[in-house]
Amino acid sequence: MEHEKMLVMGNVAMSEAAIRAGCRFYAGYPITPQNEVSEYLASKLPAAGGVFVQAESELAAINMVYGAASTGERAMTSSSSPGISLMQEAISFIAAAQIPCFIANIMRGGPGLGNIQGSQADYFQATRGGGHGDYRLIVLAPWSVQEMYDLTTLAFELGDKYQNPVMLLADGILGQMAEAIEFREPVAKKKVPKPWALTGCEGRKPNVIRTLYLQQKDALEEKNAELQAKYDKITAELQLSETRFAEDADIAVVAYGTPARIAHWAIKKAREQGVKVCLFRPITLWPFPVLELRKVARHCRKILVVEMSQGQMIEDVRLARIPATVVDPKIEFMGRGGGWYPKPKELLAKILEVAKP
Repeated sequence: MEHEKMLVMGNVAMSEAAIRAGCRFYAGYPITPQNEVSEYLASKLPAAGGVFVQAESELAAINMVYGAASTGERAMTSSSSPGISLMQEAISFIAAAQIPCFIANIMRGGPGLGNIQGSQADYFQATRGGGHGDYRLIVLAPWSVQEMYDLTTLAFELGDKYQNPVMLLADGILGQMAEAIEFREPVAKKKVPKPWALTGCEGRKPNVIRTLYLQQKDALEEKNAELQAKYDKITAELQLSETRFAEDADIAVVAYGTPARIAHWAIKKAREQGVKVCLFRPITLWPFPVLELRKVARHCRKILVVEMSQGQMIEDVRLARIPATVVDPKIEFMGRGGGWYPKPKELLAKILEVAKP
C-alpha cells in the first residue's frame, strides 16, 4: 500500500498525526521551539471538525485538556520545557483521574528560561512524574520525523488502552528538522469504549471524575494501590526499544532522540575500524526497556550513555544493569547541558577511547 510522502518538520508531522489519530481538541500557549504545532493545528484542526484554543497560559491550556479529555474526546497540548513545568499540577490531576490525553514536550535548554536550543534535560521530569504524588506518564522518545508521526499515533492508542496521559519527549532539533516521511493512515479500529466519560447522564447514573479523597479513611491509599497495579501492568506489557549491530558487540552506546542518530553514524565508522560496538535506543523512556538492555549488557564489557544533558537517563541504565554476579559492564558517559549536542566526529572519538582495554 502506497502512502503520501512529504517533506515536513517534526512539529508538523506530529500535528498531522494527531489529527489523523482522531484528536479533536487542542489547547496551547506559544513557546519556542514548538510554535509550529500551534500554528499548524490552528489552521487544520477546525477543518477536521475539531476545536483549537489559544489559551492564556500553559496552566490554562493543560486544564482545558483535562476538561475536554474528561468527555472522552482525544485531546492534546504541546509546549517546551518551562511551559511543561507550569503544567505539572494539572498533569498530576489527570494521571490521578486516569484520563487519557496526549502531551508533547519539545525540549529546550534549561534550567530556568535557559535558551531555545534543543535539549534532553527534562528526562527526570517526564519519567519520574514531575508533579506531586505517586504517578507515572507513559513517555515515548522519537529519533526521526517519521517517528514523530508514528509515535504520536501510538500515543493516542496507548492513552486510551491504559487510561493514562502519554507524553512524547523530543528535543528541539527533532521538532525543527525536516525529513521526507510517509503519512501513514492509522489502522482502523473500533472506538474504545469510555464508560467513565462525562457525556451527559440521561438514562444512567452520573459519572463523577475527582481526585480528592477526604471522606473514607483509606480511600486515597486504595486509589494509589489501584494506580500502582496499572503501572505494574504497563511496565510488564510496554517496553519498546531498538538495537542495531548487537550480534558481536562488546560495547554498547545507549542514546535516544538526536544523540541516537549521531551515535548511529559514529558506530558505523567505529565498526569500520574494527570496534565491536552497538546501538541501544530506548523508545519508551517510561517504562524503561530494562529487559532488552539487560540482554545487550550480558555481552558487553562497557556501556557508553550519550545524552544532551548532564546525565539523567544514565540513572535508568545503572538501575537496569545486570547484577555483578553475572556481568558488570563499566558505564561511561558523554553529555553536557544548555543546548549542547555531540558532534559526530567528537562522539566517534569518544567511542574509540571507550573501546580501549
